[in-house]
Amino acid sequence: MTEERESEREGRDRPATAADRRGPSVAAEIDGRKGRPTPARDGRAVKVSLLARLTRFLREVVAELRKVIWPTRKDLVTYTIVVLVFVSFMVALVALLDYVFAKGVFAVFGNA
Repeated sequence: MTEERESEREGRDRPATAADRRGPSVAAEIDGRKGRPTPARDGRAVKVSLLARLTRFLREVVAELRKVIWPTRKDLVTYTIVVLVFVSFMVALVALLDYVFAKGVFAVFGNA
């Protein structure tokens, strides 16, 4: 019985989150900067020219495109065939439903 009470009490004394378990950041304690806003949020952001922003954007686009795993020719042909078959199936399905509904509407309202 006492072991159950001790285990329950231990569960309540434990920190609720991983951040609580880790405690305060060592670097923040050393620098004394804990609680201060980051430089980008303190209102003193540096204005960057339009050309510099555009250049940075294009560099980041190129960097992201280098991370892309481009499909091989075989993969590309396979994907293309799959897409064409699926689109053909959907076109046929929509055409069939259109035909069925048109016949139903003409049967209810007549050929006027």
